[in-house]
Amino acid sequence: MVIWRGAVSVRILIVNDYCAEIGGAEILSRTLRDGLRRRGHDARLFTTTADATPGGARPDFTCFGTVSRWRTPLQLANPSAYRRMRWLVSAFRPDVVHLNMHLTQLSPWILPALQQIPTVYYALWYRAVCPLGTRLLPSGAPCASASGSACLRNGCLPVHHWLQLMVQKRLWSSWRHHIDRVVAASEAVRRQLLPAGITPVDVIWHGVPVVNARRRLSPQPTAVFAGRLVREKGADVLIRAFAETRKVVPTARLLIVGDGPERDRIRSLIASLGLYETVEMTPSLPPEELEKRCQRAWIHVMPSRWEEPFGLVAAQAMMRGTAVVASATGGPADFITHGETGLLTPPGDVGELAAGMSALFADRDLCEEYGVAARRFAAKRLNTDVMISSFLDLYHTLNDQTARQWTPQEEYSPRSSSSASMHSTAI
Repeated sequence: MVIWRGAVSVRILIVNDYCAEIGGAEILSRTLRDGLRRRGHDARLFTTTADATPGGARPDFTCFGTVSRWRTPLQLANPSAYRRMRWLVSAFRPDVVHLNMHLTQLSPWILPALQQIPTVYYALWYRAVCPLGTRLLPSGAPCASASGSACLRNGCLPVHHWLQLMVQKRLWSSWRHHIDRVVAASEAVRRQLLPAGITPVDVIWHGVPVVNARRRLSPQPTAVFAGRLVREKGADVLIRAFAETRKVVPTARLLIVGDGPERDRIRSLIASLGLYETVEMTPSLPPEELEKRCQRAWIHVMPSRWEEPFGLVAAQAMMRGTAVVASATGGPADFITHGETGLLTPPGDVGELAAGMSALFADRDLCEEYGVAARRFAAKRLNTDVMISSFLDLYHTLNDQTARQWTPQEEYSPRSSSSASMHSTAI
């Protein structure tokens, strides 16, 4: 039996659909793995090959995945994921399995293999209760319906995708009892899970690494947006608000970092509003480069239309010491204190967002004050060590609850000859 609070390493298998260089769930998976390893635990990451890039981030184990037109049926049933998970349970013998995203590639088929392993599901978005994962209607309005026939009736899914994803939902519901504990990344996610009967749900915030405090603010008032250019992120709302802000603060500038299907539309909007000389657009950047570009910004803006499940870039900005202006919904509303560490404005409200940005751009000292308070809060409540300690406590609790059902296992050694075959190859 593993000694949890002693010198013996705990074996933790972290599971996520993807292992990209960017993306909140992907960053979280690698951050958790690496942080657990630094504490002496044997943490391994299992993903699909769906977004593998040469020289990119590497998981420890992989199975087949795809972003082709076959992705939807793979979400329903991924035989490669099932076989690999069964092998990992036998060969790696994890003490705990930590599930992050698993319904867009790995499929519910991995769950039956976990019936004898304490398993935590960390809900990082709304996929367990919404086939799209956004809880938004095609119009952009929040969805108030339970997933099912409403997804077809509201035009969220075509018929062929709807049928497959409804079967997926049924399978996940049938096998959900193999998950021992559900954890939400924010109160916003928890609020969406509870009405669907997914209980009990704990909340553990997504931690971000402690970084050096930002340098002095730039001479010109500057705002930053960093994220995927998709409608729910609200970059178009920001552009319109920035045009209004420029009427009050003519020296203001805006940096937009990101890629996505809305990129051309955002460019056209910038041109139509005459903002080409004051708005800079750049593709997604590696974390280190993004930090450099954001270091001297006065404010970081998150104008999301949807309820952000957590709001990773807001937490990163606060850790840097940058005041945040965010929509008063979703995860950011959990940890941003209006009028103390930043400002919260109604989602989609161009006028209110412009007023908030203008107020901060007109008062450099206030930006400094909010930034200092934001960093103080982030260092205490949003840092990676707090998150890892919270999960280790949860793993420990699950181990205590299930210990009587376990049989002693041969101690796994990562240096044993049998471990040599456990590498990042898909089967």
